[in-house]
Amino acid sequence: MQEDYLYFKNYTGSLEKIGALYRRISDDYLDPMTFREDSLIGIPHLMEIYKKGNVALINAPGNGVADDKGIYYFVPKMIEYYLGEKPILHNAPTYLPYYKEDLQFILDNFDRLVIKDVAEAGGYGVFFANTLTPQLKDKFIAKLLAKPRRFIAQEVIDFKGLEILDGDQLIERKADLRAFVLSGETTKVWKSGLTRFSRNPDSFIVNSSQGGGFKDTWILSR
Repeated sequence: MQEDYLYFKNYTGSLEKIGALYRRISDDYLDPMTFREDSLIGIPHLMEIYKKGNVALINAPGNGVADDKGIYYFVPKMIEYYLGEKPILHNAPTYLPYYKEDLQFILDNFDRLVIKDVAEAGGYGVFFANTLTPQLKDKFIAKLLAKPRRFIAQEVIDFKGLEILDGDQLIERKADLRAFVLSGETTKVWKSGLTRFSRNPDSFIVNSSQGGGFKDTWILSR
């Protein structure tokens, strides 16, 4: 039955079946028939189709349970524990103030770190310590001491700037690459990705929710 599947209308006006959907909204807004009835951005009956196995959702509902920046701290340890090998790619140096030694390091090096609220996403809850006034710094440290599990701290990585087109000018802005990795019987890094860039010349924040831009990226081979 047609209602058991998800379709989109292509450029010719005909319907095409969707096999996989890359979703970027919270679970609560995903399907107004299952979650929030007032959601205008969700797809009615999507969860019914998903539960029947007729569409794949990337990322899957419920993955927000592990979408906690505190996990960054444990990723290298998880790789060593489960795979018995050292990570090939390294995280930005990450400190978890829940642990006393990390908390002390953060306090001793506060001005050269970026502090992130683990419960936030989309570039929210990110503070570059060297931009805080003395009053805000004292206030923030008090909050850090009161709720150390709520935050992580990372060393600032001066990542690469790329040229972007701003009107008719080529200008350089901070940019990052989000790779797409497909996991099944084997794990495959897809030949495309998403390049995100900051529109603010003084900002490292590339998230679209903070005004950042984006473009498709393809890795070509002969």
